[in-house]
Amino acid sequence: MNKKISILGCGWLGLPLAKSLLSKGYEVKGSTTSESKLEVLKNAGISPFQIQLEENKIIGKMVEFLKETDVLIIDIPPGLRRETSTSLEMTFVNKIKNLIPHIEKSGIQKVVFVSSTSVYGDSKNFSTPLEVTEETTPNPDTESGKQLVIAETLLQSNPSFKTTVIRFGGLLGEDRHPVKFLAGRTNVENPDAPVNMIEREDCIGIIERALDFVRDDNWEWNQTFNAVAPQHPTRKAYYHKKAENLNLPLPTFAEDSESKGKIISSKKVETILGYSFQKEI
Repeated sequence: MNKKISILGCGWLGLPLAKSLLSKGYEVKGSTTSESKLEVLKNAGISPFQIQLEENKIIGKMVEFLKETDVLIIDIPPGLRRETSTSLEMTFVNKIKNLIPHIEKSGIQKVVFVSSTSVYGDSKNFSTPLEVTEETTPNPDTESGKQLVIAETLLQSNPSFKTTVIRFGGLLGEDRHPVKFLAGRTNVENPDAPVNMIEREDCIGIIERALDFVRDDNWEWNQTFNAVAPQHPTRKAYYHKKAENLNLPLPTFAEDSESKGKIISSKKVETILGYSFQKEI
């Protein structure tokens, strides 16, 4: 088993992932953009690096961060929600373009890129709900989704290394649940749309399962996986249940609004990776 992992982005997912990998015997380097978080990483047993990825430069010791790394995990969200498409241009894409030459020079052979199911478009026809698989052509309707598709292609088409892309659905955890934002709101849209979510524990488990195949010569590393829990209740049913469980005010939905959405299939994760989901959403 390859034991040296570098995680670019030790945030909400990256930090607990790093801790889990450490517990399984990996050596882990982790990056953060915040100087104050370096001590947190160090105290957890992670080799800490302060690295800021920008469009035209990288601030920090990237060469040392990537040195002698068996697998690089890229977990940096586009962070484009508050920007407009005109001002964004290709901000996130340019950051990935800036990163790629450093990966090439490092000699790293395997990369995991954390992506999102936002790369897929929504369906408005709920008489036959759209089931999305990895074979479905991405058709994003958000700026972050558009840039993630380009970033995925840039990484997977590079001949110097192989990249496995994992597209996670809506991320859930004890400290993170969208029902807290929706509680008590009125006229919430898409009441009949199916939810596509995944608990952080399963995100970590799926990445770790992929790492188990790093040295398997019979396994094609350059793959794409959808990763969402197999349950897909409607938004209305799901958020009402969660609000009741947490003693929060129920959101009310715009029943006369047209719902749109999709059902993401994670069958490839279960069959190819042999992963069994641990937590229901």
